[in-house]
Amino acid sequence: MSSGPDRPLYLGLDFSTQQLKVVVLDEDLSPVHQDGVLFDSELPEFRTQGGVHVHADGLTVTSPVLMWVKALDLLLEKMKRAGLDFSRVRAVSGSGQQHGSVFWRRGASQTLDRLHPDQNLHLQLQDSFSVLDSPVWMDSSSGQQCQDLQAAVGGALRLAQITGSRAYERFTGNQISKLYQSQVDKFQDTERISLVSSFAASLFLGHYAAIDYSDGSGMNLLDIRTKSWSEICLEATAPDLHRLLGPVLPSTSVLGPVSSYFVHRYGFSESCRVVAFTGDNPASLAGMRLRQGDVAVSLGTSDTVFLWIQEPRPALEGHVLVSPVDLQAYMALLCFKNGSLTRERIRNQCTRGSWECFSAALRETPPGNNGNIGFYFDRMEITPPAVGIHRFDSNDSEVSRFCPEVEVRALVEGQFLSRRLHAERLGYCIISGSRVLATGGASANKDILQVLSDIFSAPVYSLDLSNSACLGSAYRALHGLVAESGVSFYDVVKKGPEPQLVCTPQPSAEQVYDQMLKRFSQLEERVLQSSHT
Repeated sequence: MSSGPDRPLYLGLDFSTQQLKVVVLDEDLSPVHQDGVLFDSELPEFRTQGGVHVHADGLTVTSPVLMWVKALDLLLEKMKRAGLDFSRVRAVSGSGQQHGSVFWRRGASQTLDRLHPDQNLHLQLQDSFSVLDSPVWMDSSSGQQCQDLQAAVGGALRLAQITGSRAYERFTGNQISKLYQSQVDKFQDTERISLVSSFAASLFLGHYAAIDYSDGSGMNLLDIRTKSWSEICLEATAPDLHRLLGPVLPSTSVLGPVSSYFVHRYGFSESCRVVAFTGDNPASLAGMRLRQGDVAVSLGTSDTVFLWIQEPRPALEGHVLVSPVDLQAYMALLCFKNGSLTRERIRNQCTRGSWECFSAALRETPPGNNGNIGFYFDRMEITPPAVGIHRFDSNDSEVSRFCPEVEVRALVEGQFLSRRLHAERLGYCIISGSRVLATGGASANKDILQVLSDIFSAPVYSLDLSNSACLGSAYRALHGLVAESGVSFYDVVKKGPEPQLVCTPQPSAEQVYDQMLKRFSQLEERVLQSSHT
């Protein structure tokens, strides 16, 4: 569908772990432009691997905040060269990898307010951060702070009841606490703390953007029922946090007009609005237009499983976040650190780097893998908290190796059995008419999705656009302009692409995997015990 020269456009960005992506939609929700910047290859001066730096202790994982700023410079220049007419953009929104934190240095607000359109952002903001390397979601170095926070509020379950999650090392509050305790000079030099999402929104606004409810509920600091900062959590974390964090606002909020920097440098309209940015997982829920009864599985650097829920029941595992599109609803989320990078490692080891051979291995091995089960935790996993590679034969005896085809199926089955097991422990079950919606890089592989369908006993659908966080950000940009007048998110996005049916479960799969899930659960307990001895 062609877009007329004056038809409005809506811009969605995603500051993810490995790249910065953009999608531009017209009012019919058709994509008119997509692009991206890969951090490792296009910004080699930052020397990241997979978009991050893993420090010598193996626990501390950070990304250079200036890399994200420079990526935005690069992306906007690419879009300009491609001929995108920025003056047609009515609203901008975006998402950022969840839990990451950005520490703005004293005086940075004045720099943001006085950006000069003749210069790149990264040159003007290079002295604006008190912490140059932002802690990101892969970091697991704040264990002591987690213990302290849970003790302060009355235990892990009590913290989950307040904030939607027990204390997690990657969660922003615990990272702030660690900085305050270990680098007090940097903490004292900080005038504002942003999430990656609100940091990115601040760049577009030219002043500090508020944190939104949905991404804010991934910090161990927000009371998910009152939707305000929890006093007991703030006090247990660091001093003066009310001021440093600023306000928290509904995820549908219009934060203000785009800054004059973007008007003069790129030709944005002065009337273009910035809608609150949110986390990448909430943005994916928006991008997939998840509805009640559905399960979404995002297969990316980390794998995530998320569900739409009306009444939050936080538990000791998993997370409950405020919905990014409906103030009265919530989303449940399970995050698994060992996702695509682990799949790529097994592909490289077992199929000489070929996805075609990887797929063939899945097709040539039977559902249930003749009773062989594997756990593949290259990094310390979040759910369950275990590490290492553990292989079991059909007699539940631990073995040191599988042949390549069995290894490939053991990896994929093990990942999806884990996703189902932990979703069910949160109280969710697939009901008649449920769908599994797949997104993320590995959702392009039909043979991987067939295993997902078989294990969840439900049809698997995918969206044509695998960058659902980007798409959700563009949808949210459009919705933000009309949300205050009471128009629902689903009214706004009803023209969007329907998910495509990719595969349905094989007839024998339900029986195979219902039995296998029980064994998998017992073996997971063994793995957990061996990881902690």
